[in-house]
Amino acid sequence: MAAHKQAGPAAAGAAPLVVRCGAFGDIVMLTTLIRLLHARYGRRIDVLGAGPWTHALLEPLPEVGTVWTVRSRNTPYLLCPSQWATVAWLRRRGRGPVYVCDTDAPTLRLLQRARLKEEDRVQRVREDDEHDGVPRLWPDRWVRLGQRDPVHRYPCAGDVVAEAFRLPRLVVAPADRADVLQWKSAHGIGSAPCILFQPGNKRTHKRGRLGAGSNAKHWPATAWAELAQAIWNDLPDARIVLCGSPAEHGVLDDIHAATQRSPRMLNAARELPVPRLLALMEHAHSMVSVDTGPAHAAAALACPLVVMFGAASPAKWRPIGPGAIRVLGGERGSAGRVADLEVADVVHAWRALPVRDQPVLSMP
Repeated sequence: MAAHKQAGPAAAGAAPLVVRCGAFGDIVMLTTLIRLLHARYGRRIDVLGAGPWTHALLEPLPEVGTVWTVRSRNTPYLLCPSQWATVAWLRRRGRGPVYVCDTDAPTLRLLQRARLKEEDRVQRVREDDEHDGVPRLWPDRWVRLGQRDPVHRYPCAGDVVAEAFRLPRLVVAPADRADVLQWKSAHGIGSAPCILFQPGNKRTHKRGRLGAGSNAKHWPATAWAELAQAIWNDLPDARIVLCGSPAEHGVLDDIHAATQRSPRMLNAARELPVPRLLALMEHAHSMVSVDTGPAHAAAALACPLVVMFGAASPAKWRPIGPGAIRVLGGERGSAGRVADLEVADVVHAWRALPVRDQPVLSMP
């Protein structure tokens, strides 16, 4: 449980609240709803979420007020001080519009304990999630949700063009830009083209190598190494940074080993807190990723991106953003595997990405 960046006193009820206890990519896509509600109500938006990435991703946004996270929603209430504190915070906030993105029983029980009134809530419904049986992308779901009003009406700042807020957005703080420049310099990357590989996903984040083998999102280390060699054939000076969490160090090390531990590749699993990762994405040459949260962050930051899908549907999960994005796989439904993708097809998709306009960055 934590709270930061207080939004200040409310003039007409509490600030709007968004409830979304999602994973990394879920929170990136949530920025669509946050920005839309900020435009509609003219106030910073409070967020109830879960996981430390929620703070790191949302707090830099000017549209965000308080970010509060609950440690667990599934632990019995009497055994979970984090839930007690969350309920107390929700009660202190007072009444205001509440946009409920999570409709699972534990989340709804928590809101009920906080005595949030039904007439103040706008809750996600099936019509938000699909159209004629076809799933909508998550940002499109949030655009629909954000245009609805609770039964108890609260003052709005005026009409907005909702589609203008469809693309997720992230903000990188100046201090994090300075940090990543120093980090790159320390690793001898400097101004060389920097290509990011994101091989891991939620399963490898939790279980490391044990979560890789049977994972529909797993692409073999040898395939990543072949892709790296093709990139170096085109850009001999390029540096490839393997991105991931500390738990994924072994997974990334297998890839590095498959390149004969090339000095042009860096396993950064133990060196990429979220703010540094976002700053790295902001001016990387490009990224190749499996279908996972950091791919959504790269898309939001306009990093040219190739995303490989396995069993998940790109119609529901593909990243969107202001930059170039190419999607591979996902056509076979639950039978699909990222491992089925040919290296040559991934190389072709990467080569088809347009060259990114690089921002002018310098050491402070």
